Amino acid sequence: MISLRDVHLTLHSNAGPVEILKGIDLDVAAGEAIGLVGPSGSGKSTLLMVAAGLEAVSSGVVHVAGRDLHTLDEDALAHFRREDVGIIFQSFHLIPTMTALENVAIPLELRSDNTAEKRAREELVRVGLEHRLDHFPGQLSGGEQQRVAIARALSAGARLILADEPTGNLDLENGALIMDLLFELQADRNATLVLVTHEPTLASRCDRVATLRDGRIESIGAPKRRRKATGKTLAEARAK
Repeated sequence: MISLRDVHLTLHSNAGPVEILKGIDLDVAAGEAIGLVGPSGSGKSTLLMVAAGLEAVSSGVVHVAGRDLHTLDEDALAHFRREDVGIIFQSFHLIPTMTALENVAIPLELRSDNTAEKRAREELVRVGLEHRLDHFPGQLSGGEQQRVAIARALSAGARLILADEPTGNLDLENGALIMDLLFELQADRNATLVLVTHEPTLASRCDRVATLRDGRIESIGAPKRRRKATGKTLAEARAK
């Protein structure tokens, strides 16, 4: 799903050039979950943005979902993200004037999907928010807003899920529920998950963990045995 070769990224500032990524080599298999850990400023979130085509590298090769991102223009990159990538941020980035249902339907409407509302409803039911379809983000708790964001990220059938500190704005209980849900959905759909986190325990739930430091991959673990999908909704999982 992801193949990075000798990836460098240098940003320019008034103080001079700042090298963010320094020769990253990384392969992530289709259906794999990989955790990216390391201190602040190590390049984790930047690496995620490179994989999403949101940051252009200074040099190196970036292949994602069968595409060479270096060869794509902005329109093609937008199409790639719309078709193949679901991005989940620490901040939920929901549109405040739209209901939960409308927020989740957006990626589908951009694809001219005439079943957008029906599919958005199904995704919200899947994450346990069937009773919040017509609520606006300001009427939802933090955990509920993140579940809407997850439903939106996955509504168009993303093969690659990029999650940047998805529990960073949540308390421990809601954070645990969100991660249970995210891993469950990733396994159910056999999607690839790249998870940026500062929490080693959370990262250890992934198939592999890569540690970044100063723009380089310091270490990377061997793959674990793959998890099995359960097919349960969040409500069903809570009722166990």
